[in-house]
Amino acid sequence: MSELNRVFQTPNKKAFIPFLTAGDPSADATVAYILEMERAGADLIEIGIPFSDPIAEGPAIQEANLRALRAGMTTDGVFDIVRRVRQSSRIPLAFMTYANPVFHYGYEKFFTKCQELKVDALIVPDLPFEEKGEMEVTAQAHGVALISMIAPTSESRIRKIATEAKGFLYVVSSMGVTGVRSEIRTDIRAMVESIRAVTDIPCTIGFGISTPKQAKAMAAMSDGAIVGSAIVKIIAQHGDGEAKREIYDYVKRMKAAVMEA
Repeated sequence: MSELNRVFQTPNKKAFIPFLTAGDPSADATVAYILEMERAGADLIEIGIPFSDPIAEGPAIQEANLRALRAGMTTDGVFDIVRRVRQSSRIPLAFMTYANPVFHYGYEKFFTKCQELKVDALIVPDLPFEEKGEMEVTAQAHGVALISMIAPTSESRIRKIATEAKGFLYVVSSMGVTGVRSEIRTDIRAMVESIRAVTDIPCTIGFGISTPKQAKAMAAMSDGAIVGSAIVKIIAQHGDGEAKREIYDYVKRMKAAVMEA
């Protein structure tokens, strides 16, 4: 997991982690967007594997999943996107998907491909902490970090989850599903302090972040910010045409804000 460690290894470095849904609007576009995000300064890129029932997602990412599936995107298609990215880039990558696609693909087959293509991490929002064992054993055997998520509802279990976390922690900023929020009211600082009391693993904050001001504020309390819905909306609004330039400009602004934290 050396590439994943590299994201956070520089003292006082704050990471910016953008998300997009693979295959929305096409495989070619996804490859181009990932490379453009890297050029704009992204430290790690989170790639969503489309699923028909993405329960943790708000409308923007739900719609992106459906567009990608209608366009014919599959798990094998997502691996092919990564293969194409790897022809010119070694940027750290994390998959985000649900337990069902990974289970049906087969844990051994899935994580073998991740290892071959140097996918560093996997985030599975609907995988309960208490039930991660079998998947995590296979992931670790192939050098893939199964990322733990800590939500505001995890209060009594924050320290337990943090103690066993691998790679980095995904701290969920708000109750509910993903999506742009005008305000983030959760006491993130208290959550991060609870985590820091038991581990020095990097903490990143996601859900609801969309503006440079929000990204800076979240990064000031943690090791980085994750942004998805705002980027997915740019793609939906601009499509293949202007989206590439818009994504570059947006990621560059957000990375600059995180670096100021």
